[in-house]
Amino acid sequence: MGKSILITGGTGTLGSAVARRLNGGEHDVRVLSRHEGPGRVVGDLRNRVTVGAADAIVHCATTNGAKDVDAMRNLLAGARRAGSPHLIYISIAGIDRLPMFYYRAKLEAERLLVDSGLPWTILRATQFHDLIAEFARIQVRSPALAVLSGVRFQPVDVGEVADRLAELAVGEPAGRLPDVGGPQIRSHESLTRAYLRATGRRRAVLPVRPPGAFFRALRDGGNLLPDRAVGQRTFEDFLAG
Repeated sequence: MGKSILITGGTGTLGSAVARRLNGGEHDVRVLSRHEGPGRVVGDLRNRVTVGAADAIVHCATTNGAKDVDAMRNLLAGARRAGSPHLIYISIAGIDRLPMFYYRAKLEAERLLVDSGLPWTILRATQFHDLIAEFARIQVRSPALAVLSGVRFQPVDVGEVADRLAELAVGEPAGRLPDVGGPQIRSHESLTRAYLRATGRRRAVLPVRPPGAFFRALRDGGNLLPDRAVGQRTFEDFLAG
């Protein structure tokens, strides 16, 4: 029997990919949005939100800051009013090892979900290929692209994470799952040079070494999952389309 599934952040990169994988089947899939439209539930995570009669909620929305905590509180309150839906939350690998304000907010959002009394599943993933490419893309008008010296990333394909979230949305609550990492651990410089090759651009690459505890933790590999390199699609695969 099909399930009623609500996706937050369903117009974003990850949320829309999850929606595509769940649409067209036996499930009733809706997207939480501030705007009316087909397949949408009108609501705003910044305020009191009504989630409707959802069996599962895939929470992909993010605000890049402390508002993530408020959004989780509002979503949990709406979920409780709706009954006891299974809430699936996508989080970030290393948030308990990297001292960053945004990561602390994600960690607090996780804690709220765990303590909510609702059935829950949390999946953490490394950074998406899209983010690494965006770091380079926003600098291409400059004669040199800055890269983080001594920092490595393990980017994972957004489609592979969406596949996993779609499976979780129709499955049973699983608690904190093993993290998901991309197939390769590579220096930021290597990834940036790959982007330049793929886009046919010639730019100098300038290693920079920012100070601070966060960047030290990055250089120490706090964002990496060497034992969870389960992704298949490489950064070059992503760049090739």
